[in-house]
Amino acid sequence: ARDAWLAEGTESYRIFIGSLLDVTDNLVEGDLVPPEHVVRRDGDDPYLVVAADKGTASFSDTANAIAINRNFWLGDAFASGGSAGYDHKGMGITARGAWESVKRHFREMDRDIQSEPFTVAGVGDMSGDVFGNGMLLSRQLRLVAAFDHRDIFIDPNPDPATSYAERQRLFALPRSSWQDYDKALISEGGGVFSRSLKSVPLNDAMRALLGIDKDSATPAELMQAILCAPVDLLWFGGIGTYIKASDEDDASVGDRANDAIRVTGDEVQAKVVGEGANLGATQRGRIAYAIKGGRIDTDAVHNSAGVNSSDLEVNIKIALASLVTSGQLDETARRPFLAQMTDEVAALCLRNNYLQTLALSLADRAGIAELPDHRTLIEGLEERGLLDRKVEFLPSDADLEARVAQGNALTRPELAVILAYAKLTLKDDLLAGNGIDEPYLAGELFRYFPQTLNQTYPTSVENHRLRREVIATVLANAMINHGGPAFVSELTAATSASAGEIALAYAAVRDAYGLTELRAEIDALDGRIPGDLQLKLYAQVMELLRVETLWFLRNAVVTDNLTDLVEQHRRGVERLRETEGLLPPEQHALRDTKVSELVSLGLPLQLAQKIADLPLLIHSTDIVLVAERSGVELEAAARAYFGVAGLFGLHRIIDAGRSIVLPDRFDRMALDRALANLMRALRDLTADALAAGSLEALQSQQQVEVTRTLAAVKELTEGTITVSRLSVAAGLLADLARAA
Repeated sequence: ARDAWLAEGTESYRIFIGSLLDVTDNLVEGDLVPPEHVVRRDGDDPYLVVAADKGTASFSDTANAIAINRNFWLGDAFASGGSAGYDHKGMGITARGAWESVKRHFREMDRDIQSEPFTVAGVGDMSGDVFGNGMLLSRQLRLVAAFDHRDIFIDPNPDPATSYAERQRLFALPRSSWQDYDKALISEGGGVFSRSLKSVPLNDAMRALLGIDKDSATPAELMQAILCAPVDLLWFGGIGTYIKASDEDDASVGDRANDAIRVTGDEVQAKVVGEGANLGATQRGRIAYAIKGGRIDTDAVHNSAGVNSSDLEVNIKIALASLVTSGQLDETARRPFLAQMTDEVAALCLRNNYLQTLALSLADRAGIAELPDHRTLIEGLEERGLLDRKVEFLPSDADLEARVAQGNALTRPELAVILAYAKLTLKDDLLAGNGIDEPYLAGELFRYFPQTLNQTYPTSVENHRLRREVIATVLANAMINHGGPAFVSELTAATSASAGEIALAYAAVRDAYGLTELRAEIDALDGRIPGDLQLKLYAQVMELLRVETLWFLRNAVVTDNLTDLVEQHRRGVERLRETEGLLPPEQHALRDTKVSELVSLGLPLQLAQKIADLPLLIHSTDIVLVAERSGVELEAAARAYFGVAGLFGLHRIIDAGRSIVLPDRFDRMALDRALANLMRALRDLTADALAAGSLEALQSQQQVEVTRTLAAVKELTEGTITVSRLSVAAGLLADLARAA
């Protein structure tokens, strides 16, 4: 009966896949060929792929055989995860990606779950891909309770080493269940109980673990207690939706099989929820859990590595297709070459999980300060018809106002939604323009693929059929991960620049300042310094990226010979970093104090110096510009620049201005304009000092005006800095520059 059932399912799948290809465009020798006898109401689109999922994970070869038989252009790139692809379960990639997210949550609580014991409750069993692989990702894991559709497993006080070995045995055992767990290895008071039982007797250990104060409980009550257990991690690896909001009815959840055991987000006591499986919680359930202090993202964020792996497989095979067609690479060589890159593919996927959850942590850390920017992003997406708040369970304007009044921002699950929309929208906008065709951005293509492919077949990568799409994807991910959800929308509002221009400015800042390398040094501090300090370091780098990207958009032409522009500013950054004695004594003392403080907190001396130099280096672009316009050496321009800034106390004023948080969109525009005018005045006064021969000479020539302006600026900026005070101060300095 089972064989007949499988045969019928396989045949139904064949019919389904064939039907999809019946209405899909194809490519024949590079030319698009529409399907016969089909009326097309959309544009040309030959891209159709099939991703493995629960129930069809073993069907990839079946789908690929159909595609090959029909001469579909993707060949066996059509369905990922087949015998000549990357096996998700074998790689454990979905679970490993979710584990990166889980590790981040604990790391930010200053806990290392790879080296210290932690308790886990979960949904699933060891035969499953995500649950099974997930429960083998740390030898310190203490799985105290779990259930699947058949059984309930309880182990109140497990030994990490012994239980790990037994879970490993079950994972390797075909079609295992919790009933296969060696009962002799379960700690006192535990056991495996069938969900078909009418009731389960409770002992002291079970009552203490699950918080049930009675002698017996139904299986449904046990499973609800497991979902609400006060453990470190609640791990979802099985099918079903188990958490909802308190005012959300079960019918709207759409999972009748679990109505009897579902709990509400505010009832979950786990410190962290890991969603390796899809739809472990409703979005409203996640938000409710997050509001009460739980650490959670979304299933789309946590299990994205599986999808990422499929995308990489498809694009790698597309890159190799021309080699196969030309006879340079035959199938006997292609298969081992693909297998050779398995670890690299996994590393690329896990890196994306690492960076995306870091982006969420930084947005979450910013809190109320960035809520106005996030609100503007949401409104902009709505105006373009790209977002429906109700569908995505994002707060209404009234709800946002209430949050502002309470000092609350968007939760991580909500941030995950706008992060995704920001990336998808940016990718589309990049593809619609021509910025990504700038030769300087060609290197982004090689950031996507494994180095083995890049080095072995670089021409195939360069000539990739989906070259523009890959570049747009890489840039969209990087820009939003490193700049935040509202990075592009805020820069567009401030400058009216296109997405392509912003991408070019982003790349210029990244490469001129060496931000990729700097972030890697901060990454290396995982678990070595307090989590909050590490986020603070990342935030400082993000601030430089935002400020300087805006600078390039306003003060440089990024669409013309970007290579030379980046090199000019890269040299400026390096020379400023290497030249001693540029800062006034007061600023130099503050910098040295900062270095000492960071070293005492665990940073290597070299990294501490780089971080302490950021407030200095953020002025590099202005100094390079002044030096170029004034025809002087960079060091002379820098001394004059910092001299003017020190004379008028502008370092403190600028820092205070950038820290102002304003809920009103137009107030933020006024603040941005005031800061821009202040920086322009600083550049102009620096140029005046250089023209006069020195700052001292300028002071002598304009003694009355300088003295008067100095007193006025000091009076204006003492105490709390406001937008109006900043604007007036910028105006006074601009007047002084014009008078000179």
